[in-house]
Amino acid sequence: QVHLVESGGGLMQAGGSLRLSCAASGRTIGSYAMGWFRQAPGKERTFVATISWTGRVIYYTDSVKGRFTISRDNAKNTVYLQMNNLKPEDTAVYYCAAREHSGTSPLPSDYDYWGQGTQVTVSS
Repeated sequence: QVHLVESGGGLMQAGGSLRLSCAASGRTIGSYAMGWFRQAPGKERTFVATISWTGRVIYYTDSVKGRFTISRDNAKNTVYLQMNNLKPEDTAVYYCAAREHSGTSPLPSDYDYWGQGTQVTVSS
C-alpha cells in the first residue's frame, strides 16, 4: 500500500509560482509512474502531468505546457509539480497519484493510489 501526501498549495496572484510536493510512504515509488491531476469546483478530475519511473518520459496537458514542470526524486520518494505563471483557471484541488506500472498515463482510472489533495487558488 502506498500513502501519498500533497503539500505546497495555497493562494497566489496570477503570474506567481507555487511548487507542489507529493511525499510517498509505505512503499517505494521508484518503479511507479506518477501523475498530477486537478479538480475544479463542479468539474471532473482532469489530467495535468505524468512522469515515468525513470523520469525520462513526461507528458503535460496542453493548457500547462511551458508553465508547469513535473519531476521526481526517487531517493526521497517524492514527486514535484513546479507551477509558474499561474492563471486563475489553474484554481483547483491538485491530486498526486501513483500507478503500479512503469508507464505513464493521462487517465485517472489507470492510477492505483491517490493523495488527499491540496488546494491551489489563483486570484486575478
